[in-house]
Amino acid sequence: MKNFNKDIDILCVGEVLVDFIGHQKDVLIDDTRDYHRYLGGSPTNVAMNSARLGLNATLVSTVGDDGLGRYIFKRLSEVGVNTDYIDKLKDKSTSVILVSRSKGTPDFIPFRQADQHISESQISTEMLSKTKIFHTTCFALSKNPAQSAILKKAEEAFKQGCALSVDLNYSKKLWGSQEEALKVIKAYCKFNPLIKISEDDMLRLFEKELQHDEIFNFFHNEGVETVCLTLGSKGVKLSQKNKALIEMPAVKVENVIDTTGAGDAFWSGFLFAYIKDKPIEKCLKVALQLAALKLQNVGRLPDNISILSELL
Repeated sequence: MKNFNKDIDILCVGEVLVDFIGHQKDVLIDDTRDYHRYLGGSPTNVAMNSARLGLNATLVSTVGDDGLGRYIFKRLSEVGVNTDYIDKLKDKSTSVILVSRSKGTPDFIPFRQADQHISESQISTEMLSKTKIFHTTCFALSKNPAQSAILKKAEEAFKQGCALSVDLNYSKKLWGSQEEALKVIKAYCKFNPLIKISEDDMLRLFEKELQHDEIFNFFHNEGVETVCLTLGSKGVKLSQKNKALIEMPAVKVENVIDTTGAGDAFWSGFLFAYIKDKPIEKCLKVALQLAALKLQNVGRLPDNISILSELL
């Protein structure tokens, strides 16, 4: 990514939330008695991880003008994420999610207000001209006005020469319909983003099990060159259009403490190495290392993630 005149390494656009993660292990929300507070939201996790790896990370999001909003600003500032483009709304509360603590895909209940109120005015043309990667999520694209603002600014970013990225963390409970989700996802695919998906995401999105090559072909046919499919403990597969499939095993983790944010840690590592112009195999190796670190910690990644930047 030889964009020497671009000083924003990664522009993360989407939800900033407060996650209340269950204290009881391996139970659904039904049996969770108490929760601990963590900063959350997939683009937020990627921005924080990126900043802690030494990148210039900017977050575009919206919070309520309340105690949880102030907590969010404080936490982001502590790790060096640029918060200049986060709006505060007086008439909306900061969004909150209850999350179960589990070894599989966590159960969650969203209480969404401020996070979906991202506007075009938060993302200037000048900002996009300085950006290397424009990253968002399926969660952020699920509700207007954020949805239309992100799609419009993604197109502008694409025309300005930004690389685009999306985590297709689809969940039925966030969308009006599967049909609407597919329409929006296809619209974003026109900008040839780097795509991160999981087997669980695809099962929820297509509502049936697909062969991995069917998943890859679906996105390649929509104009996407690079698709990264995460397989949990089975590792990862990456398909580049008209190139040989790359497969890598997961880093073995003896004691999985918490899976929340592991996909975000993986993608943070991938984008970090990608921004540093590393070969795609190296991007995957760094991604897998960061995901393994996250699986061993509840909430945020440990403080020593900066050691990964020295491994490049």
